[in-house]
Amino acid sequence: MKYPYLDKIQKNGDVKKLPQQELPLLCEDIRNFLIESVSSTGGHLSSNLGVVELTVALHRALTLPQDKILFDVGHQCYTHKLLTGRREGFAHLRQVDGLSGFPSPQESDCDTFIAGHGSTALSTAIGVARAKKLKKEPGKVVAIIGDGAFTGGMVYEGMNNVSNLNNLIVVLNDNKMSISKNVGQ
Repeated sequence: MKYPYLDKIQKNGDVKKLPQQELPLLCEDIRNFLIESVSSTGGHLSSNLGVVELTVALHRALTLPQDKILFDVGHQCYTHKLLTGRREGFAHLRQVDGLSGFPSPQESDCDTFIAGHGSTALSTAIGVARAKKLKKEPGKVVAIIGDGAFTGGMVYEGMNNVSNLNNLIVVLNDNKMSISKNVGQ
């Protein structure tokens, strides 16, 4: 299968070079690539298909690695990996010595920390944002949190500590799913 718009993404920052009208076509290429790739190697498909536009928009608006994106549902990072130049690694996704199925600082300086589905992204993002302020470093910190992460108490502790951080953005991916249907609305 050919991916003419995804082919234009070779490294971090390339998405900023695309004209805005090509972004929906890039998203379509990403979806088709993920379906083909993950169908072959295994991995988290539906969770990644649900955040394609969100991840493309963040990569257009932010400057990585100065800005940071933290995924609370770490296995939603496949589009992020594609946009940071790791497409070739998808042939060995989640295999020994292959591309991790989660963010991995060992793979890229655009990955801040490793996370699965543990409700940890907001607390970590607060720490990263506070550190940036204390060091007077520029940059935004974005925590993408799935609604399933709100079943963990760390999220609520984190929410109590964000009011004075103007360099922190919290994105709630309210897709009504966790590993299974959420409970305790």
